[in-house]
Amino acid sequence: MRLKNDTGALDPFRLIAAFLVIANHTSPLLSFGENADFILTRIIARTAVPFFLMVSGYFLYKYIKNGDNSYILAFCKKIALLYAFSIILFLPLNLYAGHYKGENWWITFIKDLFIDGTFYHLWYFPGLILGILIVRLCMRRLGLQLTFLLSIFLYLLGLFGDSYYGIATQITFIDTFYDGIFSITDYTRNGLFMVPIFLTMGMLIYQGRKSSSLKNNLLLFIVSFVLLVVEGLWLHAHSLQRHDSMYIMLVPTMYYLFLILLQLNGKSSKNLRNIATIMYIIHPWMIVVVRFTADLFKLEHLFIVNSFVHYLTVSVLSFVMAAFLSWGIKWRKQTPSPTGRAWIEIDLQALRENIEILRKLLPGNTKLMAVVKANAYGHGAVKVAKELNKNGINSFAVATLAEGIQLRKNRVKGEILVLGYTNPQDIRFLKRYRLTQTIIGLSYARELNKYGIGLDVQVKLDTGMHRLGVDASQLTELKRIYRCQHLKIKGIYSHLSVSDSLEPEDINSTNEQIAKYNQTIEWLQSQQLRIGRRHIQASYGLLNYPDLQYDYVRAGIALYGILSNNDEVVSKVELKPVLAIKARVAMVKHVPPGEFVSYGRTYETKEMMITAVVTIGYADGLPRNLNHGHVLIHGQKAPIIGRICMDQLIVDVTDLANVQTNDIVTIIGKDGSERITSEEVANKCGTITNELLSRLGSRLNYIYKNPFFH
Repeated sequence: MRLKNDTGALDPFRLIAAFLVIANHTSPLLSFGENADFILTRIIARTAVPFFLMVSGYFLYKYIKNGDNSYILAFCKKIALLYAFSIILFLPLNLYAGHYKGENWWITFIKDLFIDGTFYHLWYFPGLILGILIVRLCMRRLGLQLTFLLSIFLYLLGLFGDSYYGIATQITFIDTFYDGIFSITDYTRNGLFMVPIFLTMGMLIYQGRKSSSLKNNLLLFIVSFVLLVVEGLWLHAHSLQRHDSMYIMLVPTMYYLFLILLQLNGKSSKNLRNIATIMYIIHPWMIVVVRFTADLFKLEHLFIVNSFVHYLTVSVLSFVMAAFLSWGIKWRKQTPSPTGRAWIEIDLQALRENIEILRKLLPGNTKLMAVVKANAYGHGAVKVAKELNKNGINSFAVATLAEGIQLRKNRVKGEILVLGYTNPQDIRFLKRYRLTQTIIGLSYARELNKYGIGLDVQVKLDTGMHRLGVDASQLTELKRIYRCQHLKIKGIYSHLSVSDSLEPEDINSTNEQIAKYNQTIEWLQSQQLRIGRRHIQASYGLLNYPDLQYDYVRAGIALYGILSNNDEVVSKVELKPVLAIKARVAMVKHVPPGEFVSYGRTYETKEMMITAVVTIGYADGLPRNLNHGHVLIHGQKAPIIGRICMDQLIVDVTDLANVQTNDIVTIIGKDGSERITSEEVANKCGTITNELLSRLGSRLNYIYKNPFFH
């Protein structure tokens, strides 16, 4: 049974885990009995931190697997900043308690800073950072499964320094071993012994993405949990515990609990995540506040002696304070609604489905190279490229150096090929951002080579389009490019000029281009020259010539679920449009007959007309000559009248019922049973979808729907 979604009830359980952490530090049931409190605080509440660790592992897995060091570094930096803030927050309490006094106080501080935490609950932050670094290093060398086995070994070592310490002390050399450990750290509950196993468990669950039925998981969780309680009570009864954070049965209990949470209905909530994190950090201060206030007003018997009231008071105060701070953070970050005026909606699920459709057309070992130039044809290059990374695409093509740099700065992984010209003076940026430059001719190759910088390049062959590239017939010139010692040739490609046409003469022309390309490749091979990766097909090259077998297909417009025109293609596939453009009705007017609408007096009303002013214009990238097009309002078509303005357009809504200010208007996309396609709009403007979409303006906000990963 596949998991319902990526987050399930993880975020709601974060809040429960935060309350369990508070319970661990306030002993809610102590007034009712020591055993009851022990079960709650020393067994049940011990699930909280492993849960937080598993969540981190679950969501970090793909970044660690893909070697996304910049993301991992950014995540660790975020944790370090939280830790630094927490250190400052609890510094007054540390100073009051005289924690860092004495001649060698700085040694204690360094040990606390990097291992034990500067306050009793803050060990989690350095522990998480160290655990991530260990898992990252091990996964790189061993893979996830062996890393998990290693983490089990580390956990077992930690176990005998924690709950099973009483057994370890009975064997002299083992006791000596742990004495050495405890001269460095106060606990084995840290980033070395405890954190890796729960990080890798979260990763294994993400990697599998499947589970048995909810009923089976519940049964296995109950069995594991009962055994966990029995284990904890047995250890406690025999006084074997040095600390009580690590149990054998905690591992299967957490595994099945996590699976259950993923299978439950839930909603991703950044607000809940923020509140849980803040509660975890600030609750010791709330304990101090409650104790101080109770002492000040002589209410110790109610708020301190009564352990359950003490716990409730601290919990409520922590929650209220965390909610207030979370609201403050959210308020400071608030921005105007992205759907307030005009916006683009990108359906990432449709993008994923198009990837799979195109992959099924690929022969042999051919892979997709995603063309994300011109802001991914108006779809948002960074977000689209990162989504493609998540779906196993690691080769990209852009038109300019700046486009490539933008992707790298936003942690897009894999090869990025610059299809266009880059000024040789900017060669250092190609190297710095690990971009592959297209060689467009011999003189250009020599110009780049003279800088003496080792540069990854691909050679562009001109097989008949007569745009950029080395003439495929100029074999001597091509061979001289190979003599440029600082250019590392990673591939050779060409471009088909009429692969979108099924006219006989155009098919012949395309086949001639393909033949020239193949002949040149064969000659290079005969000269024992490196070929590298080969690619000649773009979107139409794949759709109309799917049997060609090269290393890559440069999928551009088809990846986004559209074609350049309403063309017939050989491959009958149902691509799904990824993009929709929407705006709002700004005003509804009644215009009498004989009046002129918009600029130039080009449209005159023939009778009483109801018009709607729509909040999008040619400054947003909508072609000005879309005068005879339509939009959708309430699932019905409304004709555009008059000239399109810079910031607005006007439509006739006389035949539409109850159109009001702020209604949503669909310019491209689906509303109800009606749809307006990009091809339809481009055709009315006398252009192709490639031009239409790549002109979309920066004023439009982007809304990404159906993300694969929260």
